[in-house]
Amino acid sequence: MRKIWKEWGWTVLSGLGIIVVGLVIRLINLTILPVFADEAIYIRWSQIMINEPTLRFLPMSDGKQPLFMWVLMFLVNRFSDPLFIGRLVSVISGLGTMIGLFLLTYILFKNKVVSLATTAIWAISPYSVFFDRMALVDSMLTMFGVWSVTFGIITAKTLRLDYAMITGFFLGGALLTKSPAIFFVILLPAALIFAKQKIKVVLLFIVTLVIAFGMYNILRLGPNFHLLTSRTADYVFPISHLWENPKDPFIPYFDRAIEWLRMMGPWPVLALVLFGIVAGLKKLRREILFLFSWWLIPTLIQSEFGKVFTARYELFTLPFLFGIAAAAFLVTNKILKWTTTLVFVLFIIFSGIFNYKLLTNPDSANLPRSEKSGYLEEWTAGQGIREIADYLKNGGRVVVGTEGYFGTLPDGLQMYLANYPEITVIGVGIDIKELPKSLAESKEAGNKTYLVVNKSRLLANPEKLGLTLIAEYPKVPRPIDVREYVTKGPQEFLYFFELK
Repeated sequence: MRKIWKEWGWTVLSGLGIIVVGLVIRLINLTILPVFADEAIYIRWSQIMINEPTLRFLPMSDGKQPLFMWVLMFLVNRFSDPLFIGRLVSVISGLGTMIGLFLLTYILFKNKVVSLATTAIWAISPYSVFFDRMALVDSMLTMFGVWSVTFGIITAKTLRLDYAMITGFFLGGALLTKSPAIFFVILLPAALIFAKQKIKVVLLFIVTLVIAFGMYNILRLGPNFHLLTSRTADYVFPISHLWENPKDPFIPYFDRAIEWLRMMGPWPVLALVLFGIVAGLKKLRREILFLFSWWLIPTLIQSEFGKVFTARYELFTLPFLFGIAAAAFLVTNKILKWTTTLVFVLFIIFSGIFNYKLLTNPDSANLPRSEKSGYLEEWTAGQGIREIADYLKNGGRVVVGTEGYFGTLPDGLQMYLANYPEITVIGVGIDIKELPKSLAESKEAGNKTYLVVNKSRLLANPEKLGLTLIAEYPKVPRPIDVREYVTKGPQEFLYFFELK
């Protein structure tokens, strides 16, 4: 025992310290960002699923795998704040990724410093911190991806059936979480480069795939299994896009993927990746190429065929790129060693500044334009929803109409009011030009009646509709010089009206 502690003691203590730092960063002010559209949907689904057993496959009605919601539905009613517990699931997933990354890189590089550095990069990188603090499925997908790869390599090296089965369970978890898990299936055979008996590994991987797809086929018990594939066309171009128009959106999307790393990585991590490639290509070429392929291939394919491409779609590829960045500590040249240390220190400093802003004043954080727009500026951002819910909780029997039928509204409001049956929240449509009939009928029936709508969606004079403004909640101002915002105005507001 003393021998083990002597060999691993400082590593264990350092690793625990890194994990504690990573958890603290992810937990401080966890709900400071307003609820995002997809968060509201997922949390609301989980509330419905736990209360109605016949709807346990509800996410499949929108072409989504349900594992994240299955986990959340057993927790969401145990906390007063559904947003907090939803995001806590992602925090725990981020913890799983940290631990998995340590194991993965140690198996590949047999170097404790590299493993600790990889864990540290994931623990403090603003890119991972941001999404590990959101109630989105991407952190869970990333965790399953890291553990699938880790045990896939262990299987290839040990040729053991039990490890192949464990790989299958992790891969199955990924497939039950989000569709991009198909990349894990495609790339897992790359682990054959670490195997001496390749035929045996192929047979073991067949066992892995049988288990993984056996788990995935549990979804056939749901009534909307076909939507998991039929909705693909909504998000992905057909294969013919490759020869019809290969440059668009490939060039802007791939450039955007690099921009996200430069801004949220932040940029020193790109320098570390270059150093890692230089340090590893001589003696550890297989390991470097293996990790690089797990970042490059999904990024290229998503850039070429994705109709929509946001920073969270890249999250599951980053652990492997961060592993290469940590491999920079394998350099033997003294000048490169000092340079690597300096760049790593810069990474810590820039990450610390970014994370401080993210945890205290997200408006000031240097988020990419696409992310700042979606999470802070547009209708997808839920500023004011919590405050409106708190106001309504003391109002007795009321009816609240909201713009839209799905998303930030009404789901964001419904998730906060799930335990208040006397409050009815209904969607009344987008672009409100006249008083919705359902709200007029509610008022005639003697109910207190309210309307929650974004400024850009209210296309009539509220006074003429009989609406009295109770409160307005500003979103982060949008750039005035962006042409598409000219007709909308520079800033969005969430309006809270009462029908008089």
